Amino acid sequence: MIDQIFVEQDIAEHQRVKDILTFFKNDQPILIDSIDRYFGKTKKPYLQKKTNLNIYIGTKKGQTVKLAPTAYGLSGESHFYFIHAYNCLYECSYCYLQGYFDTPDLVFFINHEDIQKEILSVANDNPGSWFHAGEFSDSLVLSHVTNEWESYFQLFSTLPHHKLELRTKSNNIKNLLNIKALPNVYISYSLSPQEAVKSYDFKTPNLKLRLEAMHQLAMAGHPLGIHLDPMIYGPNFKEQYMELLEMLFSRIKPSHIHYLSLGTVRFTKDVYRATQQNYPTSAIHHQKFAPSFDQKLKYAKPLRFWMMSFVQDLLIKHDLEKDKIYWCME
Repeated sequence: MIDQIFVEQDIAEHQRVKDILTFFKNDQPILIDSIDRYFGKTKKPYLQKKTNLNIYIGTKKGQTVKLAPTAYGLSGESHFYFIHAYNCLYECSYCYLQGYFDTPDLVFFINHEDIQKEILSVANDNPGSWFHAGEFSDSLVLSHVTNEWESYFQLFSTLPHHKLELRTKSNNIKNLLNIKALPNVYISYSLSPQEAVKSYDFKTPNLKLRLEAMHQLAMAGHPLGIHLDPMIYGPNFKEQYMELLEMLFSRIKPSHIHYLSLGTVRFTKDVYRATQQNYPTSAIHHQKFAPSFDQKLKYAKPLRFWMMSFVQDLLIKHDLEKDKIYWCME
């Protein structure tokens, strides 16, 4: 499905670039002066990702580490996210990326030394802070191509009082299993009931595959996080989440879960319009949304809070400690 690969000419001889090109069996990329001059400059339909994508390889200029929104992670700690890639192979129908970029094309940034230098600078100014990967792309789905995470583990082995989170839906964990686990590097999985995965999380691994990947990571010593987010309401909501948690705790011990977030589906107005255009028959569009306190379109507060309270009570019944649970973006 990869059509053309564009490489910034200043880094054409970089070993990371050569490795990526070798993976795709492409020894004649199109050389460009800057990703910023080409990526997204011609609007490309989001659903074109079903058939063909371009890849851009270059360096991330400007700020690479940014302060995360309020309620992004566990309260009482500073949270930042860093940018190492744009866009994703997966096709989740509610994904905010379809209303964020004007193209689904993939971008790989290879200047990880610069990103890590900025992480170090922010860490020095913010003791005990978190750094999150996966804000603009899935952290693991193409990690066998980009091979960046070992260097980040090495960095965070020198930052024991700071934490790194890799957010994912992928069962592509072979590289991680070859890296020595660290107590301050968390692999966090977004989970939904299997019926919701089939209806909304297109191209992603199914629930059983995600749980198996989590089990293998836990057995290798990697701390886990979980995001039950976005929760989408439906007539079988209770039964679906009861089944999901039964499956989860049959494979993963509560002690292996270090934090768990709860959140309901939400959209900016631009993203909601994009989902209506891209997925007009989605059941989501038969539900009622209204602007919330943060101007995002959400379910009414009583419904949101009931959904999260119901699942939180189930989690506690499965012996997950309450102080490990937080409500995202609320």
